[in-house]
Amino acid sequence: MQNPYPHLFTPVKLGAIELKNRIIMAPLTRARTEVDHIPTDLMAEHYAQRASGGLIIAEATMAMEGCSSFWKEPGIYSDAQIAGWKKVTDAVHAKGGKIVLQIWHGGRTCHPALNNGKTPVAPSAIAVEDEVHTPEGKLPYTVPHALTLEEIPEIIEGFKQAAINAKTAGFDGVEVHGANGYLLDQFLRDGSNQRTDSYGGSIENRARLLLEVLTSVTEVWGSERVGLRISPVNSYNSMIDSDPVELTKCLCKKLNDFNLAYLHVMRSDFFGVQQQDVISAAEENYQGNLMGNMGYDASEAEAVIAKGKQAAVAFGVIYLANPDLPERFKAGAELNEANPDTFYTPGAEGYTDYPFMKA
Repeated sequence: MQNPYPHLFTPVKLGAIELKNRIIMAPLTRARTEVDHIPTDLMAEHYAQRASGGLIIAEATMAMEGCSSFWKEPGIYSDAQIAGWKKVTDAVHAKGGKIVLQIWHGGRTCHPALNNGKTPVAPSAIAVEDEVHTPEGKLPYTVPHALTLEEIPEIIEGFKQAAINAKTAGFDGVEVHGANGYLLDQFLRDGSNQRTDSYGGSIENRARLLLEVLTSVTEVWGSERVGLRISPVNSYNSMIDSDPVELTKCLCKKLNDFNLAYLHVMRSDFFGVQQQDVISAAEENYQGNLMGNMGYDASEAEAVIAKGKQAAVAFGVIYLANPDLPERFKAGAELNEANPDTFYTPGAEGYTDYPFMKA
């Protein structure tokens, strides 16, 4: 059978990262770590199963201690975590895959019950309007402490150290997490950033922290092994912006100076609250490698790559349920259905037990 998606299977170079195809595994938090946020052998198996894609973007990973949002998400700030991730990168590389680490700070989503009583930090003292799972059960989010100008350099340094640690752990690069209502996104969008200093107000000011983090991380890796993920319209974690299209345009123009490996854009809103076309704004204004995400199937991904609009496409839930997603695309095979009930539960069920395609 002829491959129905030839452009999806064309090799591509994202910065300095050479990929065998353009099918990307999006970062997916699965909360499968052990105590102290240490990656496990089960995680190594999970990622190695999915190594036939062009690139794996590993899940949101705590850049520094005290910024847990999910209870059992991984970190990259301790020697034990670095060693745990080294097992993951070794397993992926042994299967011929490439993997980058998404480095992240949860900001106001970091509940005290998950962080030894520590008050979360954010651009402004505005809480997420929701509840979070903790060892004490579901609890409402708390009002964060607005970061002072004197505290911000510690955040930037934390991301830089995370980038250094990711290199030690054997990753092929890093993705800075600027999406989904976490700290850097909280600074970017005016619904959560109501500062009046040099980190608030104009889009240029709101983007300042993100750009400073990118600068520090590219000093470690070189810009061509650093990606960025943004979600200008996603309302997850009580997020909103008054003009997400303009935010996207302005940010893309700033990012053009960085020569990043890629810009990863989540084009939709989990809840359908905001529906502006930010992906077109990115396609028109970003001059580097663009990666789209959210709701793409193989046909649409093939079309946008064939038209030269995007360099690659990231797949989330369907990659979660189909460890051999590229092979299924190429064969035109039926896809496994994902089970949402096991997205965040412990153990192998719904994690490493999704069936591979029969020969």
